[in-house]
Amino acid sequence: MTPKPLRRALLGLAAAGLLYGPAASWAAPDYPGKPVTIIVPFPAGGGTDVIFRSVQQRLQAALGVSVIIDNRSGAGGTVGTGFGAKANPDGYTLMAATTSTIASADAVYPKLPYDPIKDLVPVGTIGTTPFVLVVTPSLAARDLKGFIDYAKAHPQALNYGSIGNGSLSHLTGELFKQRTGIEMTHVPYRGAAPAQADLMAGQIQALLDNPPALLAQVRGGRMRALAISEPSAGFDGVPTFEQAGIKDFKPQLWYGLMAPAATPQPVMQRLRAALDTAMNDPALRADMLAKGVTPWNVQPDAFQAQIRGDIKLWGGIARSVNARAD
Repeated sequence: MTPKPLRRALLGLAAAGLLYGPAASWAAPDYPGKPVTIIVPFPAGGGTDVIFRSVQQRLQAALGVSVIIDNRSGAGGTVGTGFGAKANPDGYTLMAATTSTIASADAVYPKLPYDPIKDLVPVGTIGTTPFVLVVTPSLAARDLKGFIDYAKAHPQALNYGSIGNGSLSHLTGELFKQRTGIEMTHVPYRGAAPAQADLMAGQIQALLDNPPALLAQVRGGRMRALAISEPSAGFDGVPTFEQAGIKDFKPQLWYGLMAPAATPQPVMQRLRAALDTAMNDPALRADMLAKGVTPWNVQPDAFQAQIRGDIKLWGGIARSVNARAD
């Protein structure tokens, strides 16, 4: 039996949150004792949903309990993210986070229902996906240089689509214009499908989006890929923007796992360990690469630094063009 004075000291340390590391199992002996829910703030079948369902299977094996995906879409992912941010901080409700919901949303939504820095804490990252510039096949430009030359020679001729006002697709287009000095008119759509349909029909001439959303159409010859921000499976013959002459143009969308602020540290450590186990699974990594996502697993402090840097980057672009979400 533990002596009373020592027992009282241990209880005091635990209450102060000082018993971490080896004592984590003592501090949270029953976690997880029931299913864990991951809020995916986008519709089922979308890119974020597909990636997190791949992670779900390995994460539940590592945790030893069921992991449930709860799709709560709306307002560019901010509805579900707000719900998750205000959930009970006990480790049983987690958030599927992306660059758009965490880094750019604060600048494009005037009344964001959460603070991405104060209301959420990072568990870790999962992967990244680059941006691809695709054009309608009827456009004369066959490569990135030809596209830029055409845009400069015809400053009022090009329209580029995005998946919505204030979306990362929109902001990447604006960053591309800033880096190249070209003019293009922005045409926002409500989602990737209508933007792609108009691109293939020649109603717009260009679109910047992620590989998983574009691969099938590029392979089918219904749109032409001119450049990509980072190498990606399925786009092996497509040069990077840097290879094509645009330095330091590497926009990306990242996926990460976050928890409500004030989640106990021992619970965060258990989640971190489980995510590490899941991300080290070779089958998961191969599956992600096949979907056009590069596995990326960094510690919470590095993830937090990425978030702060991206808030500055994407927020600055959004404010420079007064981008506002619909």
